[in-house]
Amino acid sequence: MTVTNAAPAIRRTARQPQHNRWAILLVLCLSLLLITVDATVLHIAVPALTAALEPSAVQLLWIIDVYSLVVAPLLIMFGALGDRYGRKRLVLAGFVLFGVASAAAAFSPTPLALILSRALLGVGGAMIMPATLSLIRQVFTDRRERAIALGVWSAVAAAGAAVGPLVGGVLVGIWWGAVFLVNVPILLVLLPAAVRLLPDSRGRAGHSWDGLSAVLSVLGILALAFGLKEAGSGSLMPPGAALAVFAGGVLLLVWFVRRQTRLATPLLEVGLFRSRGFTTGVAGVLLGVFALVGLQLMLAQYLQLVLGDSPLRAAVRMLPLVLSAVAGGLAAAHILPRLGLRGTMSGGLGLVALSLTPTLGWGVEGHPVMLAVCFVGIGFGVQVALLAASDTIMAACPESQAGGAAAIEETAYELGAGLGVAVLGTITTIVYAPALGAVPGVPEGGMDQARQSLAGAAHVASEMGGSTGDALLSAARWAFVNALHTTVVVSVVLLSLTAVAVAVLLRRD
Repeated sequence: MTVTNAAPAIRRTARQPQHNRWAILLVLCLSLLLITVDATVLHIAVPALTAALEPSAVQLLWIIDVYSLVVAPLLIMFGALGDRYGRKRLVLAGFVLFGVASAAAAFSPTPLALILSRALLGVGGAMIMPATLSLIRQVFTDRRERAIALGVWSAVAAAGAAVGPLVGGVLVGIWWGAVFLVNVPILLVLLPAAVRLLPDSRGRAGHSWDGLSAVLSVLGILALAFGLKEAGSGSLMPPGAALAVFAGGVLLLVWFVRRQTRLATPLLEVGLFRSRGFTTGVAGVLLGVFALVGLQLMLAQYLQLVLGDSPLRAAVRMLPLVLSAVAGGLAAAHILPRLGLRGTMSGGLGLVALSLTPTLGWGVEGHPVMLAVCFVGIGFGVQVALLAASDTIMAACPESQAGGAAAIEETAYELGAGLGVAVLGTITTIVYAPALGAVPGVPEGGMDQARQSLAGAAHVASEMGGSTGDALLSAARWAFVNALHTTVVVSVVLLSLTAVAVAVLLRRD
């Protein structure tokens, strides 16, 4: 009886990818959207978060950044675990953990509690994300359909990061915790759909994973980020100690890479980086997301705390970034055959650099039309470059190593998001604090809090009120604009150098 009932079940599993593949793609893309939105959803919520929990500058950066920095090093490990024990069960467990962590984050009473909840969200996201690409490759056996599905995946990955501030702007007007709590009902719908639709993948017992490698990668990346943040703020340790932590992170990652070259089944296929095209494509993904996510955080604060927009108005003003990113994803498939990988990727990165340049001449006054034009250029250029980079990565590796290449690409997405906030946020802190001089009538304790961040200065100014509060907020706005100009210069230089490197290193196609 058992054998008789099992046969139809096996046949249904085999047919399922063929009949339900577009429904499966929808479930996978909605799952991916949740993960990528969470990387940037707090950008608009910074002022509300600061007023509610009063975090320090470093705590605020960790609240925003710890999610991506936990996701990035865990992606490869969970990708290997999914191959070993089955992807579907890992996705379902990730849904449950993501939902629990979302509820915990929404009701966090302290900055530390929110940081820990966000880290747990990162673990859940890392359990889900690798399977989104792997299952697409399993379900879509036709190459043309698979190319369409991968194009949709790429557009969702980039658009999710772009739409995060818009979602945050709408929800923070209700309550800052709503930016997390909204995940719970969505997951309650996704979970039964995933149970019904996602195909089972048999675990491969021979596909082992190395626990020490996972620990080295996680600790190495977190040490890099912690060292960067502390070197800029010095809130928990002196700069010398922070640089030592940073150097320790570098050594851990060097150990990690050397270990991968010696393992029979490494977590990270470092041999893929011997291909010039592959390395260039990964660098393009890393720098593209670095610029998009890092600058989104700075520009969201610029709109609210410098120009005085409400969270909802700031989110609406960032809408051109979202729409242009979607348009870039749709247009890239037509641009690629005409310009080739090299022209599309370097052109997209160059467009982002060009679109950022006008912001260097801005102060505390509004530029509504020009701001929208810049957002359009940034969103379109980033998405075009990312799709070309993804195509470059996949074209540069053999079919047998496509899974490892996909894991590295996903890691570059999340690592770019984490490092974008860490590096550009640290640069902003380093430049902003010294630029904010003493304001008459503001006590030293108030000035110390104001120098932590622009959101902190706005909080102090609202408490003081009157002409003194206005003077503090005005001085803080100019200090932040000065810091924003510095971060834009760094971004433009990095993007321009990457665009030139792509044009030189990629073969003409």
